[in-house]
Amino acid sequence: MALSDRVKQIMSWYGSDNPGVKANLVRMMNHGTLAGTGKMVILPVDQGFEHGPARSFQPNPDSYDPDYHAQLAVDAGCNAYAAPLGFIEAVADRYAGQIPLILKLNNSDTLAKIDQPCSALTGSVEDALRLGCSAIGYTIYPGSGQRNTMYEYLRELILEAKSHGLPTVLWAYPRGAGISKDGETAVDVAAYAAQISAQLGAHVIKIKPPKAHIEQAEAKKVFEKFGIKTDTLADRTRHCVQSAFNGKRIIIFSGGEAKGSDEVIAEVKELAKGGAFGSIMGRNAFQRPRAEALKLLGDVMNVFKTA
Repeated sequence: MALSDRVKQIMSWYGSDNPGVKANLVRMMNHGTLAGTGKMVILPVDQGFEHGPARSFQPNPDSYDPDYHAQLAVDAGCNAYAAPLGFIEAVADRYAGQIPLILKLNNSDTLAKIDQPCSALTGSVEDALRLGCSAIGYTIYPGSGQRNTMYEYLRELILEAKSHGLPTVLWAYPRGAGISKDGETAVDVAAYAAQISAQLGAHVIKIKPPKAHIEQAEAKKVFEKFGIKTDTLADRTRHCVQSAFNGKRIIIFSGGEAKGSDEVIAEVKELAKGGAFGSIMGRNAFQRPRAEALKLLGDVMNVFKTA
């Protein structure tokens, strides 16, 4: 399909990238229900690795099957489907060309309780190419004592992926001994994570919806001095979007823990009002019965389409 004015505008912000990277970004933005709007709703299913099978899939046993998620993403009209190596390998042949795939290259489990988390590399750029993926995914933990190692690995992976025409979708989840539990979703920390992600070269940035808490004393002084608004989720979202190169990087927000449909939609409306480019929603979709999941994802897309 032809590029809309909005997609053309977004692509103009990625001028240093090669045609392959741009083509794959367009492929994701021009796919599904939100095609051409410049908005994205992605289905990510890395929770089986990250949280364990029972916690992730038992609420909806059909979701133990890798095919379930790929088909859900297709039928819902998502822009893309993201997962670790095993899940992508299990579906890539049957879903080739039906939906853009994102291979998440690093993952961690919850079996080891450590203060300085660092995800392991569990896939490669070569795997992404072999499986026909449109992008690679990667997680960083700003606040972890291992963050610099993750940043350095990411830099090399982005360079390699770009050389093969693949953009990078970056999960930026602050955590570790250097940050409190409330700080993981604090507005100043979330905005900082968005800035770090953009500086590292991510094409699409994923962060959690920011809370009103301000973690850093130094940041709190600046927020108060300049009257940075944090009262509503829309206000906080707006600051995070601003922190991603003044909105010139695609920034989408996670769905987080499972919650009621009305609560999900209320949150998404605030995100959209604050200028979010979209949502990347896993558990709130696949842990529901299929019909409910399709309706919820459709409602989320409608919010972004009409924002």
